[in-house]
Amino acid sequence: MRNKKQQKEERLTHLVRTRVTETTHQRLMELKQNSNCSTLGEVARKILSREKIACFYIDVTMNAPMEELATIRKELKAIGININQQTRYFHTSKNDTQRSFYFMKTAALYNDVDLRVNRLLDLVGKMSMKWLQGS
Repeated sequence: MRNKKQQKEERLTHLVRTRVTETTHQRLMELKQNSNCSTLGEVARKILSREKIACFYIDVTMNAPMEELATIRKELKAIGININQQTRYFHTSKNDTQRSFYFMKTAALYNDVDLRVNRLLDLVGKMSMKWLQGS
């Protein structure tokens, strides 16, 4: 929590006005849109005080892999629900024939999980290679 002296020092009390060219204005507006700054004045203040401006960029090449990851997540969740249901049916079944039936259905679901996890690991591997190229 700030004390009153710190709050008084941090108030914006002095007005500074300047004119810029259209090109400079467009660059400042673009910086505002891609950063954590909410106003053009905030961008200018951070530049003048040499504070860091956090810029956010979207890599559109990652859209397809991210959509596929979301799809795999949904599929794994659905398979998990099915496995839980099959397990419950297995434990409540009365005879060995029913138990073996539910066992086989659950085993098939685990094979589906294996396929999805392999695809998931492949995607994550490709994404990590792309990520590590930038560093």
